[in-house]
Amino acid sequence: MGNDSSKTKSIGDNARKIIGKSGPSTSTVNKHLEMASKSRILQLKGTGLKKVPDEIEPLADVLRNLELSENKIREIPIFIGQFSQLKQLHLANNCLEFLPDELGSMKKLEILNLAGNKLKALPDTIVGCTDLKTIDLSSNVFTVFPVAVIGCLQLDILNLNGNQIESLPDDISNLKVIELSLNQNRLSSLNPSNLAKTTRLRTLRLDENCLEKSEFTRDLLESSTISVMSYDGNRFQLKDFQDLPGYDAYQERFTATKRKI
Repeated sequence: MGNDSSKTKSIGDNARKIIGKSGPSTSTVNKHLEMASKSRILQLKGTGLKKVPDEIEPLADVLRNLELSENKIREIPIFIGQFSQLKQLHLANNCLEFLPDELGSMKKLEILNLAGNKLKALPDTIVGCTDLKTIDLSSNVFTVFPVAVIGCLQLDILNLNGNQIESLPDDISNLKVIELSLNQNRLSSLNPSNLAKTTRLRTLRLDENCLEKSEFTRDLLESSTISVMSYDGNRFQLKDFQDLPGYDAYQERFTATKRKI
């Protein structure tokens, strides 16, 4: 407890340094930093930050939730890897173009929100986040499916809506997610023979892409674990989908899922 107290004093004393560097007032930052040492949640959403304040580093072994969304942050400092207890990291709607390898050192991270940035790739070290359950990468500029996430074996939800992805890799068969969202991309290929081999996938969202009905093969519809699929806004009509071989098997899974809700 004494250690936490000294951290609070240090952070409070240094909070004023953030003003000139990052934007928000001393009182705003000071208030949140002092509260964070007790609540383990640091809330700096929409405060005009241009960088992640160095002054949060002393809280590395204290914080559980770090909220930095809706700022003007361009990079994540390498000291982020020291946040060994962090469970949630929110950096949505910033100006990030890349992520440091040190991100993979956060073993207890469960939720990573990076929506609304300028990201094109993930570091391979992301597999080090062994407790990761949800990743939101929507509204970025990915042109290639981020294969690094396939190594995140506890991942349940992957959101890639609003990117520029054109196809799915062969390794998609090893993806462990339950829910995969790929709305509003440029998909023309699903790699259906491999997508059908995923063992946990239940929900697949594919609205507003460039898919032909031929991508929805019998194997994908009949043999996969997918029970909820959205596909509006592609290059076929609803009736075309309903006439596909294997549709009846998919519809049975869909109906069974709805009955459970």
